[in-house]
Amino acid sequence: MSEITPDLVRHLGVLARIQLSDEEVQSLTGQLDAIVDNIAKVSEVATPDVVATSHPIPLENVFRPDVVQQQLTREQVLQNAPDQADGRFRVTAILGEEQ
Repeated sequence: MSEITPDLVRHLGVLARIQLSDEEVQSLTGQLDAIVDNIAKVSEVATPDVVATSHPIPLENVFRPDVVQQQLTREQVLQNAPDQADGRFRVTAILGEEQ
């Protein structure tokens, strides 16, 4: 058993500037006690022989090869543009300046 007491929970509530009711203190006492006990169990199992892992399955990046394919023409790209000018997309100025 850990040493989480209602007084300790009230103290933590004061430090966190959280006003706790008596029911919340009782509930949190049990919950925090269970959390501390479970962390202690995990600490017992962790040995120098066990390598720390961040993911149970080894991860690796999968890249596809770049393949040059047929490109869209400028007209195809701009055909659905709401506004265009000089072969480019025309957008509203975001800095309040005209360019």
